[in-house]
Amino acid sequence: MILSVSRRTDIPAFYCEWFMNRVREGFAYVRNPFNPMQVSRVDIRPEVVDCIVFCTKNARPLMPYLNELDDLGYKYYFQFTVTPYGRDMEGNIPSKSEIVDTFKQLANMIGTEKVIWRYDPIIITDQYGLDYHIESFRNLCRELKDCTKRVVISFVDHYRKIAHTLRQLQVRELSQREMVQIAAPLAAIAREHGMVIESCAEAIDLSAMVIKHGRCIDGDLIESIVGCEIRNKNTRDANRAYCGCMKSIDIGQYDTCIHGCQYCYANVSPAQAYKNYQQHDPRSPILCGDYDESLIKDRPDTSSYRIKADEAFKQGILFPGAWR
Repeated sequence: MILSVSRRTDIPAFYCEWFMNRVREGFAYVRNPFNPMQVSRVDIRPEVVDCIVFCTKNARPLMPYLNELDDLGYKYYFQFTVTPYGRDMEGNIPSKSEIVDTFKQLANMIGTEKVIWRYDPIIITDQYGLDYHIESFRNLCRELKDCTKRVVISFVDHYRKIAHTLRQLQVRELSQREMVQIAAPLAAIAREHGMVIESCAEAIDLSAMVIKHGRCIDGDLIESIVGCEIRNKNTRDANRAYCGCMKSIDIGQYDTCIHGCQYCYANVSPAQAYKNYQQHDPRSPILCGDYDESLIKDRPDTSSYRIKADEAFKQGILFPGAWR
């Protein structure tokens, strides 16, 4: 099983105590995002979890616990977002200098291949225009060039739940021509700094700029981290159109992230997210809110994707350092 922690909220930034309590007990209760009354029990023991994919804008609160995760046998990597926006777009994020410093420390702790930089979403307004992005991206590349091997870009999606907010902020919907105009210089800058650049869940083909379609939950990367072949690594999650991610189980919950990002698709509103955050109990099996214990159901499909050593030897596909 691949564990997403989480594309629905920032667990490393705000809920790492809860997450570590769940790790120690070996399970978590997860609310169905389409039917909040439905709650499942997810087995997250290390013998079941092949790899954890952490998604965050601030990994610092979780970093003191990484040695414990290592000792327990978990494998993991980070999707770490560093953007160039101010408080008007991201109301509750530490200073950019602090975030960059955290990124560097994390890469030094776990290795550059396990920290993926996300420069997304790309938002165009009168304040955040093309020149602003080119300059900001170049400056961040200079800071992070020795800390990561990959950068991921995407363009803001005008989801219905945030469309009104984006209109108020005068965020423009981009044509494909404008996307190319933005992507081309960013791709050149990334290559100058030794980074592979990829897009995330974008319909547009940017291969002419040597930008391939990327995957947050990346089976190839997971194989290199866990040291053995992964079954069904090309099975798409189908989370949204043009998403190429491998299937995973997310233990997060929408409307619980309090970064206050105006463009966030995972929150109805910052006020609702903060209200839910106040209901959080790090000792509870579920991230936020109440549940009926009698209605809890085991989440299916928690078997390991890893090909075990004896089977791998037979197939001649065991990687160096493979899990046993």
